[in-house]
Amino acid sequence: MSYTPMRLLVVEDEPKMARMLQRGLAEEGHQVDVCATGEAALQQGLDVPYDAVVLDWGLPDMDGVSVLRAWRARGLTAPVLLLTARGSTGEKVTGLRAGADDYLVKPFDFDELLARLEVLHRRGGPVDQGAQPLGDLTLEVRRRVLRRGAVEVTLTGREFALLAELQALGGDAATRSRLLLKVWGGDFEGTGNVVDVYVGYLRAKLERLGTTRVTVEAVRGVGYRLVVSA
Repeated sequence: MSYTPMRLLVVEDEPKMARMLQRGLAEEGHQVDVCATGEAALQQGLDVPYDAVVLDWGLPDMDGVSVLRAWRARGLTAPVLLLTARGSTGEKVTGLRAGADDYLVKPFDFDELLARLEVLHRRGGPVDQGAQPLGDLTLEVRRRVLRRGAVEVTLTGREFALLAELQALGGDAATRSRLLLKVWGGDFEGTGNVVDVYVGYLRAKLERLGTTRVTVEAVRGVGYRLVVSA
């Protein structure tokens, strides 16, 4: 059993490979979720705070690099190990530039994959949290955690992306349409009401931290802005 249990997402459409990875990683003590399509992976990766992701390049509905680019654009910070049958230098560079943290060419040895995941996890461990001050809070980017003293809450990928977009505006208001585009992407087919729902989720998590100087304020006729009081 590996000494550091992880929560992992495996995105692999080939059933035999997916079963092998899920079984082998679970036997090492890790919690493993599996997705077989890019569409399912997009949502899953943003909704759950994974320690690392194993992502196949060749998926039936969209390629893994497109999934990866969409994740990174929407705030996913978990390390991603890209699996592919493509072994050329140019293709490796494409994957790494899209946001992959490591690259493994099929066929591969399972022990090597496990070791690479453990290295990626250590890089994102307590020594390297990517902590940023936010008013009287601390935002740990790698873990997607908001902390106030000893109390902390974990943000989903969407919540994190929403907070990051509001924070980037430095107190200026963001329209619902802007937030919808930046956080959910141009291919999102739902309504703008989802922004209000997730603002509610974010506010609830801020409230769980107690009285804080950080609030999400509604701006009538516009949308929302992040307020950090002095």
